[in-house]
Amino acid sequence: MALLGPGRFSRVPRQSWLFLPVLLLGLLDPRLAVAQSGNVREYQIKAAFLFNFVQFVRWPDSAFAGSGGSLYIGVLGDDPFGPTLDETVQGQVIDGRPLMIVRSRQVADLKDCQVIFVCRSEAGHLPDILSQVGSRPVLLVSEVPDFAQEGGDIDFYLSKGKVRFEVNPQSARQQGLQISSQLLALGKIVSHETN
Repeated sequence: MALLGPGRFSRVPRQSWLFLPVLLLGLLDPRLAVAQSGNVREYQIKAAFLFNFVQFVRWPDSAFAGSGGSLYIGVLGDDPFGPTLDETVQGQVIDGRPLMIVRSRQVADLKDCQVIFVCRSEAGHLPDILSQVGSRPVLLVSEVPDFAQEGGDIDFYLSKGKVRFEVNPQSARQQGLQISSQLLALGKIVSHETN
């Protein structure tokens, strides 16, 4: 299987290393605590995380078949970011692919996205969303509690007023995605809970 950016994790682009401290600061720096800074700051941090996630994930070439060469981040549901996510990725290019944001309330509208952020407003529809995405190579990220344990790839949670994230590498592998060990080392690893 051909993957985006061959050998990319052994030679992570210099621009990725510039943003890794932002990722670490979101985890470690008490000055970035959400409780102290409010909701706007929370979504600035989450937008920075999303931007960093795309730099440490590899997609198969088939993930870009309908995207016209861009890397799309879809926001599904009631968008909590406002302009923050657009501002974060504006002008950014990953492996020659410009980052673009798409918003919708329907999963079908996000079929060309490589990343889908599932908003809290969609918590009651998770089984349907996961079913519609199926095994397509899409990085599914959410802030819905236990999303990664329910079959998503990454979920955000708050701990002591700081934004943290859980990663389900098994789910990502089933979708044909490879998550860098550098990213895995920063998150809490979880697996899909089976009933």
